[in-house]
Amino acid sequence: MKVLLYEQNANMQKKSGIGRALRHQKKALELNGIETTFNPKDTYDFVHINSSFSKSYRFVKKLNKKGIPCVVHGHSTYEDFRESFRLWRFIEPWFDRNLTKIYGEAKMIITPTPYSKKLIENYECTKCPVEAISNGIDLDEYAYDLEKINAFKNHFKIKEGQKVVIGIGLLFKRKGLHDFIEVARRMPNITFIWFGALNSILVTHEINKAILHRPKNVIMAGYIDGAIIKGAMQGADCFFFPSYEETEGIVVLEALASRVPLLVRDIPVYNGWLENNKNCYMANNNDEFIEKINFILENNNSEIIENGFKVAEERNLKTIGKSLIETYKRIIEKK
Repeated sequence: MKVLLYEQNANMQKKSGIGRALRHQKKALELNGIETTFNPKDTYDFVHINSSFSKSYRFVKKLNKKGIPCVVHGHSTYEDFRESFRLWRFIEPWFDRNLTKIYGEAKMIITPTPYSKKLIENYECTKCPVEAISNGIDLDEYAYDLEKINAFKNHFKIKEGQKVVIGIGLLFKRKGLHDFIEVARRMPNITFIWFGALNSILVTHEINKAILHRPKNVIMAGYIDGAIIKGAMQGADCFFFPSYEETEGIVVLEALASRVPLLVRDIPVYNGWLENNKNCYMANNNDEFIEKINFILENNNSEIIENGFKVAEERNLKTIGKSLIETYKRIIEKK
């Protein structure tokens, strides 16, 4: 079997979670002996759709008419589009229409978590089965590497004993960046670094204002890939991700794989796989976030870290690949 991994705007998505999910799919399938391609003009036996724009919808319709088996990946929900970028309220009807059309045309939808599965199953447009399969994580990519840690510390001139809290994400309000900055304001002795970028035209007024007036202990690092970001994941004292809505959150899996103490907002997407004070830390507001960060910085987190790593291990790419292949086979057998 040869699988086309289709993404309508691959260049636009390469810095996002969807772009990383696409790369994870490729490696997960290839670890299980399945050939893949990103080229729609290539030959293939099965198609895994990773975008929800109008061109993708037309492509799914074409595949269905030709009888070529395909699956649509439910990376997006109506819920996680909200509170993202500037003018999202005006764009939302267009986004919702695209999502409704492609989910309505799908014969099978794969989505990362039981939470997003439940959301998508409850949409009126969804008439097909929905399967929950994690985006997975490349454990080798996040294995301990002192050179990467040193690259991170040298890049940001981190001194011995300096406490560092990091966050990663596009500059969306939904990601909780404004809360990240406000928590940092109330913890001036700690260095806070946020990795991520977004075209300035798309950044909301509220987030622009928060960034402009951030305290001196907040570094907006922009988009950084490679050794520095991986070193940050391993060398930081805490990974703080105050997002309000996710379908899974690949950066959460990356933090668990990197063995860094993880602090997230207590939201429904984590139900069933993350547990407060067992494999991560959870909080609901900025007061609680500050309390948890202080606890993390002052205590031994080794048990929480190891339990968190086990969660990442269960979602290793070879295992995810097997789940994808089983789902593909069921679709092919139906055809």
